[in-house]
Amino acid sequence: MIYSVEDDQAIRDLVLYALRQAGYEAEGFADGKSFMEAMRDKLPDLVLMDYMLPGADGGKLMAQMRHDERTRHIPVIMLTAKDSEMDKVRSLDAGADDYIVKPFGVMELLSRIRAVLRRVEKKEVLEQLSAGPVTMDVGRHEVKVDGEEIILTNKEFRLLHFLMSNPGLVFTREQLLNKVWDTDYVGDTRTVDMHVRTLRAKLGEAAVLIETKRGVGYRLVN
Repeated sequence: MIYSVEDDQAIRDLVLYALRQAGYEAEGFADGKSFMEAMRDKLPDLVLMDYMLPGADGGKLMAQMRHDERTRHIPVIMLTAKDSEMDKVRSLDAGADDYIVKPFGVMELLSRIRAVLRRVEKKEVLEQLSAGPVTMDVGRHEVKVDGEEIILTNKEFRLLHFLMSNPGLVFTREQLLNKVWDTDYVGDTRTVDMHVRTLRAKLGEAAVLIETKRGVGYRLVN
């Protein structure tokens, strides 16, 4: 499923027609409000986002997506009439996966969509980590211990993913708050201790992989 967020009905209809002709499921939205409401019910595989929208612009909507655990992984292609290099840089730095300047050709749009979806698929395939008896499939959001799946919360999953991605390195509680929680998160570092405790409980005997460095923080030993 691909969502197109575009206030110009003629462009939106053209994009939806092209997507459906190419074999994609597609839905269109004229503003950010209707788009975010739809996101609560069903998440798309990719979003085509117009920058200039009534109400919250595309940049703000994308920022909301990147700060939401449910939607941060969804690729976004910005469609905009702004064509300066700085506009492109700002969009890409803010989390856009690609940037297309209006007017654009349908064939180019479909090609860019296929390229972004291929990159996402490749990343998910490659994101398979292991440490001792613990295996993690990031694309499937799945963790197994000795072949048996364990159910983690989103924060537990992100904490384990970060530690497994950086084996042997020690991280302070403040660093983990910054990396695993939102970058602007300000909270009690005991939040980290609590999540480590519940994560260890779910890992069972494999909990020994998460080592406490007294007075410093935590690391994953492999």
